[in-house]
Amino acid sequence: MAQENLLTQEAPTLSQTMRRGLLEENPSLRQMLGLCPTLAVTTAVTNGIGMGLATTFVLVCSGVVVSLLRKVIPSTVRIPAFITIIASFVTLVMMLTKAYLPALDEALGIYLPLIVVNCIVLGRAEMFASKHGPALAAADGLGMGLGFTASLTAMSAVREVLGNGTFLGVQVLPSFLQPMVIMVMPAGGFAVLGVLLAISVWMEEHPRHRHKVLRKSSAPAASLCAACPIKCGIGDPTNEACAKDEFVEMLEAAYAAARKEAEERDK
Repeated sequence: MAQENLLTQEAPTLSQTMRRGLLEENPSLRQMLGLCPTLAVTTAVTNGIGMGLATTFVLVCSGVVVSLLRKVIPSTVRIPAFITIIASFVTLVMMLTKAYLPALDEALGIYLPLIVVNCIVLGRAEMFASKHGPALAAADGLGMGLGFTASLTAMSAVREVLGNGTFLGVQVLPSFLQPMVIMVMPAGGFAVLGVLLAISVWMEEHPRHRHKVLRKSSAPAASLCAACPIKCGIGDPTNEACAKDEFVEMLEAAYAAARKEAEERDK
């Protein structure tokens, strides 16, 4: 019963759902999804922004439609149904891009139609949109899309400046500095991705950026600790030392129980 009380939480708000995709569950930097377009199209800022916005549009629209139809789509055919919905919006994006942004359409190439099988879009449809209402589904798609766009833009900005000496096509590096051509090659993409991953992990793990559910709760500290099945010896869940990873706490509790059982058996 105590475990159920601990795990039972209120439904996330729209702002919480949207913020989650920016850093905590960023598709590229935290979930490691959609890395093919992340590494392939980020040689120029325009490509990164275009790919990110196209994916965001598909995420939001497909999430809303999947949410609206979640009670009428049979579970046995939900994946084909989700792919059909996603493909419809990807086709619309391709037609609009080809008609109004032909240069971007040519630069993105095959990666634009491949949004249909992007793990980010299908994953959010399966894991979130099919289980929540349309408003939350739209907020989730927008948050994940903006997080994906931000990571693509950051990568493409670094690679374009260092690899071509330009930013949005405008020369920014002095003429006496030679661009590093490796930055627009696959090796440069992996290097920049690694640096951004390290920065995102630091931002999440740094004490000033750690926001745990228990620390945000308005319930009294004593009641939260009383409901906790793990006796860590800390009486205030708002204390920084109490904000442990849940999996680590479970391992510690299991180890303590096994050790106590072994000691009793030895006696």
